[in-house]
Amino acid sequence: MLKMSELAMNPNRGVTTKCHGMERVWDDREEAMVYFLEAKMCCDTEEEHDRYAGILIQIQNGLDYCTDEDDGEDVT
Repeated sequence: MLKMSELAMNPNRGVTTKCHGMERVWDDREEAMVYFLEAKMCCDTEEEHDRYAGILIQIQNGLDYCTDEDDGEDVT
């Protein structure tokens, strides 16, 4: 059994985000989540909304590096 539920997020872990080409290191994962949630709610375009929502989901899933860039896979 796991000592920590996989749904429980350790708020003490840092996270690095890359959005619009700018990288930012966060000491507090919760602070990063609040920032991207507010950005998602206040953006003007659907593209921006999707960009911030994608990063927010990555943070919530516990990734250490979250980005708005594509992973380079070609979808045809």
